[in-house]
Amino acid sequence: MYVPLQPVLALVTGILILLVPRLLNYLVAIYLIVIGVLGLMHK
Repeated sequence: MYVPLQPVLALVTGILILLVPRLLNYLVAIYLIVIGVLGLMHK
């Protein structure tokens, strides 16, 4: 079963931001880095 990674990361990040708002900067930075790396790997 294939689960697309990007929507799962977005969902987890959104839930964590709601639970712990002070993590917002770190979570957004990590999310952007992960999406950037995945984007580079698929090309």
